[in-house]
Amino acid sequence: MKKTMWLVALLIVIIGTSLVVVSFKSGDIETPDYKVVKTLGDVEIRQYPKMVVAQTSLTDRSFENQGSIGFRTIAGYIFGGNVGSQKIAMTTPVVMRMDDSSTMYFVMPKQYAKNDLPKPNSNNVRILEESEKTLAVIGYGGFSSDEKIEKHRKKLENILLENNINTKGAYMYMGYNAPWDVVNRRNEVAIEVVE
Repeated sequence: MKKTMWLVALLIVIIGTSLVVVSFKSGDIETPDYKVVKTLGDVEIRQYPKMVVAQTSLTDRSFENQGSIGFRTIAGYIFGGNVGSQKIAMTTPVVMRMDDSSTMYFVMPKQYAKNDLPKPNSNNVRILEESEKTLAVIGYGGFSSDEKIEKHRKKLENILLENNINTKGAYMYMGYNAPWDVVNRRNEVAIEVVE
């Protein structure tokens, strides 16, 4: 009898987990359209269009210390923490600028112009336009940490130096998965390229 109960409980957990994974596949979430203009080994040089973002400031550039705080702040905005309690679709990636005045932003769905979006209830959320830009991007899988981000940042920096590619601004971490996604996780480190 106990064995049967354990098997039923295990089956329920497996089915529940499968449903969550299937319902939150990152392939179903809008991502900005970009054009790959060049590939340098593991690095892609991408052109990104102008985007509207919801951004918050962070107290430091540590992904481990600030990532979930920034995520919750902006998620509150898109899940109805705004004038009119309007829900806004989640998009990917979530972007964290890794400099001394670190910020995190969600790209807003492309159907919205800046003035179409509701005003945030929180003073910690700002709606901004990111201009068109060209980014050098390197990707990796698994769960992110400050150590993994730094490892890939250094790898990206070395490849760009070897290819005499100039950059500007801060490095960025870009995450594409919900926190509960366990498999097929997509992470990237990027920096703007001077053309």
